Amino acid sequence: MSSNALTSLLRPFLHDRFLHALLLMGMLLYAIGPQPLRALSGFIDWRTIMTLLGLMLLTKGVEVSGYFDFIGRQIVNTLQSERSLALFLVCAAAVLSSFLTNDVALFIVIPLTITLKKLSSLPISRLIIFQALAVNAGSLLTPIGNPQNILLWSKSSLTFMEFIGRMAPFGIIMMLSLLVVTWFSFPARKIVKAPNTQPYPYQMRLLLASVALYVAFLICLDLDVPLYGMLLVFAGFLLLARQVLLQIDWSLIFVFLAMFINIGLLTQLPALQPLFDQIASLADGSVYVLGIALSQVISNVPATILLLNYVPSSALVAYAVNAGGFGLAIGSLANLIALRMAGERQIWLRFHYYSIPFLAWATLVGWLLLG
Repeated sequence: MSSNALTSLLRPFLHDRFLHALLLMGMLLYAIGPQPLRALSGFIDWRTIMTLLGLMLLTKGVEVSGYFDFIGRQIVNTLQSERSLALFLVCAAAVLSSFLTNDVALFIVIPLTITLKKLSSLPISRLIIFQALAVNAGSLLTPIGNPQNILLWSKSSLTFMEFIGRMAPFGIIMMLSLLVVTWFSFPARKIVKAPNTQPYPYQMRLLLASVALYVAFLICLDLDVPLYGMLLVFAGFLLLARQVLLQIDWSLIFVFLAMFINIGLLTQLPALQPLFDQIASLADGSVYVLGIALSQVISNVPATILLLNYVPSSALVAYAVNAGGFGLAIGSLANLIALRMAGERQIWLRFHYYSIPFLAWATLVGWLLLG
């Protein structure tokens, strides 16, 4: 491996302050409540890690092929105003997240949005923020929209459509609210296209290979053999386009590994066990608030896993952990993926300017609907 390639691989790790904070937190938690090293591996959801890595590689493959630039140009030429473009991207993210899960939706729409920066003077950071909010709102509708819904559905006796019926009022209100805010947050002014953005050909061979690997990867996921799917994708790009392996954000994988380990260490602390045991006796309102609060601290998927150990799957829990996806960036792993893919430090603060009010609104709406 050349020195330039090694430098490009190490640079994200050296500058990733969030990863550094997670590592320090993990060392502190381990010092307070030591666990066997084998237990640390058990805290990690390896299926999520392998799925995330496979999607990152596949999306980067399409991006490196240049196809996102081609599609971005078609969108900019078709939609003439910033408002119409924002509404289109928000709706696309929400619809995709309902049926492809929120993280898959982000791996499709965020790279596409980033390419628009080359073609116009659009507020890309704000678009990405609203897409992150959109996948939280859109994914809560279906039992396959996000990991917490998959867990809740598997623990319930509801059919696919019954689950949608239970979540529809919440999802519709949150999505309509987001569209209203999108309307007022993006002006109707005409998109200013960047000069000298003549179309250039994309790499058809790499694009077709990425699509073929994507289909094979989905089949492996459906057959519950994500490791084989991830290895197939990795080997495919190793042979066809090694630059894809160098350009993905490897530090993001370690962020997720550190998060899983930290959450596992936190939940194993002896001092917290008596508190967890009291969850089963809490009133509905307390469980609702706890689900939202835990989501803000340990993310909504771990919060769901924790709650389902003590209370049954219900609309109450579903509304709580899905509302908890808004607010702090850690509330949903999808938030972290979107903000990391944006590659801008300032976007983290801007995200909370919109997301925290949405958390307050989702908390109120969810509770009123449950009442």
